[in-house]
Amino acid sequence: KSPTVFQQMECWVPLFQIFLNSPCPETEASLWLQQSFNQPEATAISTTSFLSLLSRPTEITITGSPSPSHTKRVEWIQTLPNAVQARILSFLLYDCQRFCETDLCQLAETMLKEGKELDFWVKRAAHQLLDVVSRSTHEWLSCLNLDSEEEQMEDEFRSLPDCLKKDDVNDTDLMLPWLPISQKQFNLVRQYNSCGENDDHMTEFEEDKREIVGEVIEEVDEEVIKEVDEYLNPQVEEMAERLKDSLLSLQSTAKAVELAGEIRQLCKGGGQALAILGIIEPWRADDETAAVLVSNLLDGNEDALGWPSHVLCSVILPKLLVLKEPASRVLLTATLEYSKVHQRASEYALLLPMILRMDGINSPICDVITRIVRESLHPGHVSSFCQKLLSDEDNLKKFICLPYHQCLIGNKLVWTESLFNLMQNILNHNIHLTQDSVDRLIQHAWESAHRFSKSLKFGNFLLCFVTKCSPMLKSQKTLLIEATQHTNTLVTKSVLSKLSSL
Repeated sequence: KSPTVFQQMECWVPLFQIFLNSPCPETEASLWLQQSFNQPEATAISTTSFLSLLSRPTEITITGSPSPSHTKRVEWIQTLPNAVQARILSFLLYDCQRFCETDLCQLAETMLKEGKELDFWVKRAAHQLLDVVSRSTHEWLSCLNLDSEEEQMEDEFRSLPDCLKKDDVNDTDLMLPWLPISQKQFNLVRQYNSCGENDDHMTEFEEDKREIVGEVIEEVDEEVIKEVDEYLNPQVEEMAERLKDSLLSLQSTAKAVELAGEIRQLCKGGGQALAILGIIEPWRADDETAAVLVSNLLDGNEDALGWPSHVLCSVILPKLLVLKEPASRVLLTATLEYSKVHQRASEYALLLPMILRMDGINSPICDVITRIVRESLHPGHVSSFCQKLLSDEDNLKKFICLPYHQCLIGNKLVWTESLFNLMQNILNHNIHLTQDSVDRLIQHAWESAHRFSKSLKFGNFLLCFVTKCSPMLKSQKTLLIEATQHTNTLVTKSVLSKLSSL
């Protein structure tokens, strides 16, 4: 590589350190970029050069290939760790107004062509980026009239200033003395180059989106056991009963570690793991024993969703579903550490079942979920989770639990004060919500305003919501004002004041 390439990459090192180490990389990266723009000496730093670096073609060697010279051509961003890729895409979505929408679409589309080879959360982040930035670029294609002026739509990021588009400019005159091209010639070139360029993008995107959602639902369905069609082997059932007796009579941590090994071996060798765990009933252990079990039931060779989700839904979830007081420190610590390593399992076997609790979440459960969101999950993961949670599609709310606890879990959100408080906590964590999620949240707030007219928690949620999501509220501003007018709390006037200024 030439020294010029290294120099171009060197100026971006502080930004990539933010993506690698920061607990909130989106806002910190945005601030760094703004400060870099204000430094005269930072001439190499621009949004265009950053996207050029990310999309730079790079040759990588295929691991496991019989030929050492077997290489593959990818974009430079794909050579980074998956977690860093997801954070970069999340940042591009957070600060998308600074970047060219066409370039963002092209970057996301190129990454999505990797299909199943792409990491799940990188794929979700790329889908979210494409979903948001492609809306304004491609929405007009579905109703395109080739005889109308819409045919000459231009990329706003690279379009001419209005002063150069005036009708009174003579077509035969030069647009500027140093540009030997007329306005008519320029428009014809732009029209020709853009015609038919992206006709198939939205079709491909929607197909890819349906495919990835279908893959996740199918994977979760494989882990959900609603009834056991086959009887367990009598010997396996007998062994499970013996382990259950041992669990309730444990006297030391060493015995708990030994028991965890026996449970793991029986579940992995006896077939139906959830059925076996249902007999052992590990959730009946005290919190100290449960923490030991959680940290010792894994051997490091598990997939992202299967056995880790079984551990969560049989040891931790039943305790949290009936939580009426703050969770013990030992149980909460074990849950947070486990969720950091197994984020997908935490989503499907812990967060979704808890939030879909039949009676709605209470304050102690809200506190636990807030801690998991803040300390264990990636912001992009949380944004995706919220979009799924607020969706009307029930098949997106697939969760994993034991048959014994399904009676405690519904398939619809129950909007309690604590659930609105949870949404406020998520917004305060600077989680980016899509326009669709914001619209549905407005609808739920409007429907709940009568019930929580004197609730300060609901009022604080409205105030936070209006403050954090103000650019996305204009389309349903009237509905939100109507909901606020039904409340009578200390913050009602503040919310109405902020809404009137939108």
